[in-house]
Amino acid sequence: MILSLLLLTAIPQMISQNISPCAEITTETGDVQSTSYEGSAPLRVRFLSGSDNHDGYFEWRFYKNEVIEGQHYLLRHEENTEFTFTEAGVHLVCLYVSFPDGEEMISDPISITVKSSKLEFPNAFSPNGDQHNDVYKAKDGYQSIVDFKATIYNRWGQKLFEWTDPSKGWDGTFNGKDVKDGVYYVHVQAKGADGVKYNIKKDVNLLRGFTETTNK
Repeated sequence: MILSLLLLTAIPQMISQNISPCAEITTETGDVQSTSYEGSAPLRVRFLSGSDNHDGYFEWRFYKNEVIEGQHYLLRHEENTEFTFTEAGVHLVCLYVSFPDGEEMISDPISITVKSSKLEFPNAFSPNGDQHNDVYKAKDGYQSIVDFKATIYNRWGQKLFEWTDPSKGWDGTFNGKDVKDGVYYVHVQAKGADGVKYNIKKDVNLLRGFTETTNK
């Protein structure tokens, strides 16, 4: 019995060597793990190796449109890594692992598709506190905007407000006070992940007296 135990302890324990890489993306409903994902830029993605053996040499290779050996545009050497995609199109990410015993593994590509850009602005809003159209901002559905700046002016060319996040906007105030109803002017300069440049110039009608009920 003692001899059997000695023999068992003398046999090296085999470490399983498997990889199952995936992309992890944080969404409004929580973290999503997948090997294929489509989203709007800037798109922050965490890549997880799923390896059982943490002693290997890990190399993540990033390709655009197709996997062609030697034509990757980025290398990462962590077991798990993170990257923010700002360019539209299909990105393919492969994991190459070399273990201490000489075994090598190559994963199937993870596909990350970054959508083409879209950006539109309305011509009016009604900041009256009725929870409808109270803030002047980009229309719902904007996507893949990687650079953004918008400025509001009054009819005399005075700058009233400026913002750099397309999800934000102007509440119809200047120096903490409501401005009068009337026509204002917005100038938006932005760039999409697909290289499209936006130079939007348009009138903005501020209508506090307008409500959802008056339009029925």
